[in-house]
Amino acid sequence: MKVVIAMDSLKGSLSSHEAGMAVREGILRARPSAQVEVRPLADGGEGTVEALTVGMKGTARCITVTGPLLHPTECRYGIVDQTHTAVMEMSQAAGITLVPEDKKNPLFATTYGVGEIIRDAIFQGCRRFVVGIGGSATNDGGIGMLSALGFEFLDEEGKCVPFGAAGLEKLASISTEHVIPELSECEFCIACDVTNPLCGPNGCSAVYGPQKDASQEMISRMDQWMEHYAHLAVQMNRRADPENPGAGAAGGLGFAFLTFTNAVLESGIQIVLRETKLEQYVKEADYVITGEGRLDGQTAMGKAPVGVARLAKKYGKKVIAFAGSVTSDAKKCNAEGIDAFFPIVRGVCTLEEAMESGNARANLADTAEQVFRLLPDC
Repeated sequence: MKVVIAMDSLKGSLSSHEAGMAVREGILRARPSAQVEVRPLADGGEGTVEALTVGMKGTARCITVTGPLLHPTECRYGIVDQTHTAVMEMSQAAGITLVPEDKKNPLFATTYGVGEIIRDAIFQGCRRFVVGIGGSATNDGGIGMLSALGFEFLDEEGKCVPFGAAGLEKLASISTEHVIPELSECEFCIACDVTNPLCGPNGCSAVYGPQKDASQEMISRMDQWMEHYAHLAVQMNRRADPENPGAGAAGGLGFAFLTFTNAVLESGIQIVLRETKLEQYVKEADYVITGEGRLDGQTAMGKAPVGVARLAKKYGKKVIAFAGSVTSDAKKCNAEGIDAFFPIVRGVCTLEEAMESGNARANLADTAEQVFRLLPDC
């Protein structure tokens, strides 16, 4: 029996690798002779750096960068020396979780630290980048990131504009005179699962501004500033398109990547599946195991476990999912390739008890063991 495990993280409990190893333990209790391969999984958001770094046999690097409110913050990214690839999450430098609730304000939050990670990776020899851009605290159109890479965003007096969305209000010109030359050698694959344009009623300011504590007045002003920014960008680069699906991702960071770097936007799960070469493992498997913390109707809309299931069905494989909890609409996942799913909580307990890592690990292993006691040898 050959089994491939690709579990997403159980957020707050277990990483992708930890969850996969727990399932493996349970399977081997029931089928000691089984060949069980654990592969990392993520969807481009939290956990992507760890999953891809492990899956691509890279190493982790920790550096200090400028956080969204200009305070120093520690961040980790992965380097795969063999392919000169860097794997990073913008949320580690400009994420909303880095900002206290009473300090949220997109007028002043910056993506500068994201550019610092990229610059560091360039100086480490990386020329290929995989970047997750979910969970931002910012709405600066990516000008902070670009500033760290040598772009200059200037006001009418030729002075650099302030950090944050407020800088867009004063923006009069963009200079590329001091951009680090190595940037032209770099390729960026951006994990992006939203399709918002840069501006307008579906743009980044209107849709995501409220999550960042922007008032309606602030949203209206930021959207106008963003339109002006886009106009200047189009004058520099005829390919610049503020209507491009995903341009509004991460407060306009998608637009910055598409306009000022050699970048493509792709589904996060598809990037992870490709970069970790999961397909070659799935082809040889008898069973494919996946799962996440909560399996529900949103999972069926293309989250990581369904991405695994669709890949497995390409080869006619049976797919089993484990989850910390399942909802009534999780049955939609059956139509998307998950043959059967199982909640792992095995008794009455509090949410805190269920999420405690030791309990989650034991529950995963015990549930997997019982499922595989039922399955026939292949």
